Amino acid sequence: MIYECAVIGGGPAGLSAAINLAQTNRSVIVFATKEEDSAIYKAPEINNYLGFFGVSGKELLRSFYDHAKKYNIEIVNKKVINFYKSGNIFTINASNEFYEAYSVILAIGTPKKTLLENEAEFVGRGISYCAVCDGMLYKGRVIAVVGESVEAEEEAEYLSELAKKLYYIPLYKKNEFHFKDNVEVILSRPKSVSGQEFVNAIELEDKILSVDGIFIIRKTMPADQLIYGLEFTEEGHIKVDKNMQTSIEGLFAAGDCTGRPYQVAKAVGEGLVAGLSASSYVKRIKEALMKKD
Repeated sequence: MIYECAVIGGGPAGLSAAINLAQTNRSVIVFATKEEDSAIYKAPEINNYLGFFGVSGKELLRSFYDHAKKYNIEIVNKKVINFYKSGNIFTINASNEFYEAYSVILAIGTPKKTLLENEAEFVGRGISYCAVCDGMLYKGRVIAVVGESVEAEEEAEYLSELAKKLYYIPLYKKNEFHFKDNVEVILSRPKSVSGQEFVNAIELEDKILSVDGIFIIRKTMPADQLIYGLEFTEEGHIKVDKNMQTSIEGLFAAGDCTGRPYQVAKAVGEGLVAGLSASSYVKRIKEALMKKD
């Protein structure tokens, strides 16, 4: 099946885009993290979203999801690793399952491009973001896994089957971890990575660990890792025009990833524009394909 649009992100911008796509009778799939991993979910009180004074972020996000369900929008809890465009079709790798769509909307919030000092320098040279993609390269080696959320534990478990020794470094709070004997949980905060031609160490607040590779398992991949060819503003946000079109035709963006202000109202509005723009784009593409036939 080729979806008419794939939305990457299940926050206010992504759900707004999906709802407006559904209203124009477009088939849409939303790739989202768990609700509790959303930035808005953690907000104790929101007072500047029209009509919802004093609502918690959790309550507001739940109302957004309930709205989306009224349209039977397909929402899957899979992390998009990367995607690319070939001809008129985008192919999306989500947790190593592949989906196709005529258009894509990025609504990924504001993930930092890097978590660790020197991280970007060693991408592809000991730094990886996908356990299943690159795990076999480190069979029998010593590796570190930095996890942004509980979901990272699943990838760490997979890597522990391959590694000689695995250091698991969670960036979230949890009292108990259950791993194999070759896994050591490190509760010290990671700061930087180092090496020569390849990574050979990760520096923590209180010590340095010698490793052969480092897997950084993030809630959401940075935009520059998701697809090549995107243009960014000087502030590091995704560059878009008034229709929320990015530098890649058929790829739109909305919400915090396009810049300030980081507000729910702005995200919802941009999601609406991106959804309608993607719908119009798909219409043009399908009409052109019909003329060729």
